[in-house]
Amino acid sequence: MNIICIIPARFASTRFPGKPLVDIGGKSMIQRVYEQAQKAKGITKIIVATDDERIEKAVKKFGGNVVMTSPHHQSGTDRCAEVVKYTDEEFDIVINVQGDEPFIHPEQIEQVAKTLAQHNTEIASLVRLVKNNDDVFDPSKVKVTLDYTKKALYFSRSPIPFNRNAGDKNWISDTDYYLHVGIYGYRADVLREISALPTGKLELSESLEQLRWLENGYAIHMDITSHESYGIDTPEDLENIKHML
Repeated sequence: MNIICIIPARFASTRFPGKPLVDIGGKSMIQRVYEQAQKAKGITKIIVATDDERIEKAVKKFGGNVVMTSPHHQSGTDRCAEVVKYTDEEFDIVINVQGDEPFIHPEQIEQVAKTLAQHNTEIASLVRLVKNNDDVFDPSKVKVTLDYTKKALYFSRSPIPFNRNAGDKNWISDTDYYLHVGIYGYRADVLREISALPTGKLELSESLEQLRWLENGYAIHMDITSHESYGIDTPEDLENIKHML
């Protein structure tokens, strides 16, 4: 089974411009993501997909594979789809590791690929159990509700489910809450399909691309990871993870 890992990376982030190139302990963020992906077993190829020559230059400097893509993509998934469309190789599974996850665990990449293969599902991703009650109310932390088979019911920046019977400080003691981890896996044929879908109303409201897929009836199988996630969306997030180094 051929598996490609694509790392979408754009320079013009609204909340943190240039974040793929920020220094984290002597290496750029994008290099750290790439090196974590290299440790994952079973990956056939790794490519950074970007629309910025500065990122392209940085990736080539550390010896990584990089492809320049259109500057008009609205999501990382669309950027992945362009790479797969024009590559000369055939891939069964595409893993999308977001370029702001410098501490993604190799086991998580392997877990997503395994979930796709085992469950024969269309799209796969990961969640982790919320351990800090403040995360439930943080709009930068995406919450997920699951059905009994671990398929996603909904993603939101708001607290879901809403716990009407508990005070704010007691929510995670009453109910399990799950945070989305920044990684997706798609069957290659499904990736081509979802990248052709028009933007959905829910997606526009929450600014979450995965809601477009749910609106159109695609199943997203979520597996639970025990590893902590340290996605970097803001300069404050970067300051908070420096202790890890």
